Amino acid sequence: MLNRTVSICLITIVTYFPMPGNAETPEPAPIRPVHTFSIVARDAVTGELGVAVQSHWFAVGTVVPWAEAGIGAIATQSFVDPSYGKLGLDLMRSGKSAPESLRALLAGDDGRDVRQVAMIDAQGRVAAHTGDKNIPAAGHIAGKDYSVQANMMLNDTIWHAMSQAFEKASGDLAERMLAALDAAQKAGGDIRGQQSAALLVVAGTPSGKSWTDRLFDVRVDDNAAPLVELRRLVNLQRAYNHMNAGDLAVEHKDNEAALAAYRAAAALVPGNAEMVYWHAVALVNMGRVDEALPLFGKVYVLDNNWAALTPRLAKVGLIPDDPALIKRLTEYRQVK
Repeated sequence: MLNRTVSICLITIVTYFPMPGNAETPEPAPIRPVHTFSIVARDAVTGELGVAVQSHWFAVGTVVPWAEAGIGAIATQSFVDPSYGKLGLDLMRSGKSAPESLRALLAGDDGRDVRQVAMIDAQGRVAAHTGDKNIPAAGHIAGKDYSVQANMMLNDTIWHAMSQAFEKASGDLAERMLAALDAAQKAGGDIRGQQSAALLVVAGTPSGKSWTDRLFDVRVDDNAAPLVELRRLVNLQRAYNHMNAGDLAVEHKDNEAALAAYRAAAALVPGNAEMVYWHAVALVNMGRVDEALPLFGKVYVLDNNWAALTPRLAKVGLIPDDPALIKRLTEYRQVK
C-alpha cells in the first residue's frame, strides 16, 4: 500500500496514524482539518464532471478537487489525504465504479475515521464518506449525480442547504455548483470563516489532451470573500471559453459563429481590452475593417500600448502587412 497521508502545513504538534502495511513506522498526519465544504457533481446532459470547494484554509484548490474527463471527480478533505484524488481516479480509470473505488481506498487507510471524501464517476454513480472523527458539524448527502459534504461547520444545516440549492439551480454545471457553495455560506458555513475557494470542471468526453478538457479551473487562494472572487473568475473563464470558441470558428471559416462568440465574451466582461482587441483583429482578417475600427479605438482609449502592438501583428502574419491598412488601424481614435 502506498504511503498516502500528506502533511501540508508546518505544525508543532503531530498526531500519528499507523502507515498501512508498515505498523512499525508511524506516519504523520495533520492535526487540523484542512478543508470544509465541497460538492462533486456531473451534468447528466453534457457528461461534464466537476468539483467546487470553499474553506478557511490557504489555497484549498491545490489539494481538494480532482477530476478527469470521462473518468470521474473527487473531493478529499477534512484531515486531508490528497492521494485519494490520484488513486481514486486511477481506480475509476481502470473500470471501478466510484463506490468500489472509495471502498477500496478506505479499506487500506487506518486514518479513515478522520477523512471526508466524495467521488462521482462518469456514469453518475456517487460515493461519499464522512468519518466518525470529523469535527462537527460534519456530514454529507449523496444525491442524483452529485454529493455535497462538509466538516467543521457552524451548524448541521449546511450540507442540506447545498443539496437543495444544487437541485434547484439552473445553468451549466459550474453555475449550479457555485449556487451550492453560496447556499452553504449563507447557511453559516465554516465555523472559522472564509479564506479560499476553487472550482474545477472537465469535459464530458475526453479529447486525449487533458489540458483542453479542463473547461473551468479557477482558484482563489487567499481572499476575505473567496466565493465572490470565485464567481468573478468563473465568469472571466466563461468569457475566455467564448474567445477560444471564436478562434476555433475562425479556423473553420465560420465567421458568423466566430463573431457571435466574440460578442458573447465581451458582454460577459465589458471593459476587457484583450477580448475587444482580438475581436477587432478577427474582423480585419474577415475584410470588415470599418467594423473593426471602433473596437480598436475603444481599446486604445483603455491603453495606447495596444496601438503599438498592432503593426507587430503584421510582421508575423496575424493581419495583412499593408502599410495603409496599418496606418488606419493604429491612428483610429474614438470621437468623444
